[in-house]
Amino acid sequence: MIKRMGLFSALLILNAMCAGAQTGEWKQLFNGKDLAGWKHVGPGGYQVKDGVLIPHGGMGLLWYTPSKVGHAVVRVVFKTETNASNSGVYIRIPEKPTEPWMPVNRGYEIQVDNTGDEFHRTGVVYSFTKAMAHPQKPAGEWNTMDITIDGRHTTVVLNGTKVTDYTEGQPQPPKDDPGADEGYIGIQNHSATDIVYYKEVAIKPLDQ
Repeated sequence: MIKRMGLFSALLILNAMCAGAQTGEWKQLFNGKDLAGWKHVGPGGYQVKDGVLIPHGGMGLLWYTPSKVGHAVVRVVFKTETNASNSGVYIRIPEKPTEPWMPVNRGYEIQVDNTGDEFHRTGVVYSFTKAMAHPQKPAGEWNTMDITIDGRHTTVVLNGTKVTDYTEGQPQPPKDDPGADEGYIGIQNHSATDIVYYKEVAIKPLDQ
């Protein structure tokens, strides 16, 4: 086929086939228009403007209400207002949260903070893992973070670079371990001065 059509034509077809295979795989949890499917607990809140989630007040938690998430990749696209802006993405929240501190102690937080120490840096499992790299972009630029929840195994890739590769049971600093294969997910609204914008929250199931 390649000999008849030429290498360039064949590559175009292969690219189109790959693009088609990816169509519809990602499920957008944030619709870019309003907070449908989401609930905020604790002080402050989020508003939607120009397709972006914008926090105010805090400390609070915006969580996805329809279902727990497991055996999937969670993708968030975010940017920070300053280099020190603080937020986080919660995974494996075992129960529906009624206040913002429960997920801190009973779930996992994937940190967003470009100035923390190695156990509290963007892309780590907060206080569980040490950053393997520091690929966050400067304030004002969009970052893509993929969080893979595969049984008890969690990996985090930020802007194409792996930051975390963690399996429950590995040595870690003292902290309650939720020990769950799935759970609710949420976004931390850290404080009135920690502004982190989110324009995409999506999931893609892993191949069974």
